Amino acid sequence: MAMQSNEPVVFERDCEAALIPAGDTGIIPKGAEGMITQALGGSYTVYIQGNLFRIDGKDADAIGKEPEPTPELPDDASTADVEQLVWDQMRRCFDPEIPVNIVDLGLVYRCEIREQANGSRAVEVDMTLTAPGCGMGDIIAYDVREKVRQVPTVDEVNVEIVFDPPWSFEMMSEAAKLQTGMM
Repeated sequence: MAMQSNEPVVFERDCEAALIPAGDTGIIPKGAEGMITQALGGSYTVYIQGNLFRIDGKDADAIGKEPEPTPELPDDASTADVEQLVWDQMRRCFDPEIPVNIVDLGLVYRCEIREQANGSRAVEVDMTLTAPGCGMGDIIAYDVREKVRQVPTVDEVNVEIVFDPPWSFEMMSEAAKLQTGMM
């Protein structure tokens, strides 16, 4: 699902949302009116009274859209299967200003998955931003935490924003360079 046009919406129920760029969460009340400005990776960016909010795919029904299905793993899933699903979930995370996922942008530097004593998993992600002054870090980190936490058996997600090494466009995948016109 990818959409970049303004589409009016009216919230059909109270809905949790994250304020962009801060990542702070709150409730948008039923009846609130806004405009969808971006729909990528199963999340929606909605403009309401001068503010941008991120609506998670699980809450898409609040704005009249089909909710995103929860990621699934087979019962006999290996650690490699879990790791692949974690990376797939991070590929569904987008900077609200750039229509390319954070993995293809080259923003994810490290992703470690640890099994915990109770059988669940903890995920640690080191990621960067396209520029140290980018104000979207908190909302991107929020999106990564929310999407990775949906992976079965994952109950802890820590996202650290780092700036060493500094990001450069050479870190982008070929597809991302082509999509952004940098190729």
